[in-house]
Amino acid sequence: MELVPAAHGPVIAEVDMGADSFTPTVVRATVVQASTVFYDTPATLDKAERLLAEAAGYGAQLVVFPEAFVGGYPRGTNFGVTMASRTAKGKEDFRKYHASAIDVPGPEVDRLAAMAGKYKIYLVMGVIERDGYTLYCTVLFFDSQGRYLGKHRKLVPTAMERSIWGFGDGSTTPVFETPIGKLGAVICWENRMPLLRTAMYAKGVEIYCAPTADPTKIWQASMTHIALEGGCFVLSANQFCQRKDYPPPPEYVFSGTEKDLTPDSVVCAGGSVIISPSGTVLAGPNYDGEALISADLDLGEIAREKFGFDVVGHYSRPEVLSLIVRDHPTRPVTFTSTSEKNDGPHK
Repeated sequence: MELVPAAHGPVIAEVDMGADSFTPTVVRATVVQASTVFYDTPATLDKAERLLAEAAGYGAQLVVFPEAFVGGYPRGTNFGVTMASRTAKGKEDFRKYHASAIDVPGPEVDRLAAMAGKYKIYLVMGVIERDGYTLYCTVLFFDSQGRYLGKHRKLVPTAMERSIWGFGDGSTTPVFETPIGKLGAVICWENRMPLLRTAMYAKGVEIYCAPTADPTKIWQASMTHIALEGGCFVLSANQFCQRKDYPPPPEYVFSGTEKDLTPDSVVCAGGSVIISPSGTVLAGPNYDGEALISADLDLGEIAREKFGFDVVGHYSRPEVLSLIVRDHPTRPVTFTSTSEKNDGPHK
């Protein structure tokens, strides 16, 4: 695995990795650019642990993985979906994909928590979450003591994603206050949603994680804009995938392009990057292969940049423009008798 260092030279960790007792002024962050072991969640978790161990060896305090790293991003496939129709193979493809997803909470979450605690790292992990028979594109958060903090479910899956993933609600848009800064995550093209970004800024996000599946050059413009707009560090992690990282045809078919691909064809070129609140690229973007991309985050830069522009503070006009966020869980079914059953018979 290639280590891509910060643009400003060596990074020195300034936090006791075994303690959460004070706030550092510099945090070493690493974004992972690597592929899933598709349809093999145990092997993917093994790979995640190897990458975490390597990042910890370089002194990382925070590690961010790509969108859907555990469970896989089903790039190129269409699950046999056409308007008003699903093929038998597409249904079987979904069954296998559903089997590769993880329950939250569940044994895979416990293993990820144990990894974070073992290597004393704050971990932000993209997963495919299984809730019954609906799947969600989700980010999980863990602290350096091995505790699961919570999750964010993608609010709006993009394009074909909507045929396989459900929609998150406002109850899973957290920002966690930690000794290394206030952590939050927004997934892929959710980052184009200005109201969601504003909600994250209002929660005080300082280290804005952006796991993605978008390797295009224009993605970099979005990441730079968010860093400037939010006065925050932006950490974007994407997979680097070749055709051989997915099962071969006919088990797995890249719709419309399969005949043009070789095993070594790059199907997702990465572009993982770390950007400062001033818009300076600290590390990346990397389009060369799997890599650990690291930078030191000077948390003092947040205040220096927000002196000029604080989008939900001195640069806001709430009497003209304001936002209401409905952050309660939304449930399709509520049973009014539940509380009565829990209370027992009334006398």
